[in-house]
Amino acid sequence: MIRTLGSASVRGVGPVLPKLMKDMRTRQLHSTYDVAIVGAGIVGLATARELILRHPSLSFVLLEKEKELAFHQSGHNSGVIHSGIYYTPGSLKARLCVRGATLAYEYCEKKGLPYKRCGKLIVAVEQEEIPRLKALYERGLKNNVRDLSIVDAKGIREREPYCRGVMALDSPYTGIVDWRMVALRYGEDFKEAGGTVVTESEINGISMAKESPAGSTEGMKYPIAVTDKKGNEVRCRYVLTCGGLYSDRLSQISGCSREPRIVPFRGDYLVLKPEKHYLVKGNIYPVPDPRFPFLGVHFTPRMDGSVWLGPNAVLAFKREGYKIYDFNIRDFADALSFRGLQKLVLRNITYGIGEMYRGININAQIKILQRYIPEISRSDVLRGPAGVRAQALDRDGNLVDDFVFDGGVGEVGSRVLHVRNAPSPAATSSLAIAEMIADEVASRFNL
Repeated sequence: MIRTLGSASVRGVGPVLPKLMKDMRTRQLHSTYDVAIVGAGIVGLATARELILRHPSLSFVLLEKEKELAFHQSGHNSGVIHSGIYYTPGSLKARLCVRGATLAYEYCEKKGLPYKRCGKLIVAVEQEEIPRLKALYERGLKNNVRDLSIVDAKGIREREPYCRGVMALDSPYTGIVDWRMVALRYGEDFKEAGGTVVTESEINGISMAKESPAGSTEGMKYPIAVTDKKGNEVRCRYVLTCGGLYSDRLSQISGCSREPRIVPFRGDYLVLKPEKHYLVKGNIYPVPDPRFPFLGVHFTPRMDGSVWLGPNAVLAFKREGYKIYDFNIRDFADALSFRGLQKLVLRNITYGIGEMYRGININAQIKILQRYIPEISRSDVLRGPAGVRAQALDRDGNLVDDFVFDGGVGEVGSRVLHVRNAPSPAATSSLAIAEMIADEVASRFNL
């Protein structure tokens, strides 16, 4: 569903991608483009690539506030290629994930990017979880997820010798990849097709221009002015924003509603010490509990050979705050004053306190992990990295799982499209999401 507001084998070890990062900071900016894309996370990069491949006669510029591309959510995630099990049958999320996974594997093969199809077990450790597990299996079948099967305790041990459970859902099509490497390759495709990438350009204005660009003989062909905090201006015909953690604020500057609001949730991981990597072969996930808003801790092998355990889910006091003490007064006040977050917290107060406690007390998190792999002990783990999730919330405290597009109001609204929410698993679905956004852009702007 789209919500519209207002108007185990490792394949192809390819080269690292230094070329894209090498020269983009010194790239000279032309003053006018047909389309400006704001935000170079994996969704923005995939969409920029898709648009320029579909419309090679148009000029495109991609504007990113950081020095590097795919620097935040795209570079701070678990690295899983999801197969599409969890989502409501027939839903847009389900269709995009299933197609996205297929496109991701094909893309990695074509570009020589390394990945590993290591599979995933969703493990029931108690009898009461079995009905939910079987319902998940039926859901996966309806979503056309490949090669799903139910396995018993013996089947669990055959696949994961150190994992214990009474029953599991086996998804061999699930894999892992370095999503930041994939995102950078999208960016390289965009540049090779003639697109311009500009970094260190934090956008703070999207408005109708009052006059044509200096020296231009084309009049008001490029009526939208996109300005950054340094005073630089790009003139364009149309604007697409894919702002991730800042999607709500980017939307506001062109006159859109503040809702749905982005509330940042930090997820802290533990990592297994190298000498304990043998305990985990593939992804091991819990059976989702519908009483709680987030999935719960899981075991995730990484392309670099490490194994991540987690994450928890706690309110981040800064939208790009990856450390427990990172703090930004505006981000903190925005989140705490939002009625939607207040309602979510009140409904899940016990769960939230538990998540905070487990984030501080490693032993508490170890107890949960031991339900699946009893051999894990406190001495086997270290504190690991963290990611921040851009969670869209409505005013009633509901997690927004739909894709949300917004154009704003007035003249600007007819020329701007904001991707206000691209829910998880956006990395897995990125190429499929790009197709959908490109269709929406072409429809709205008559490209």
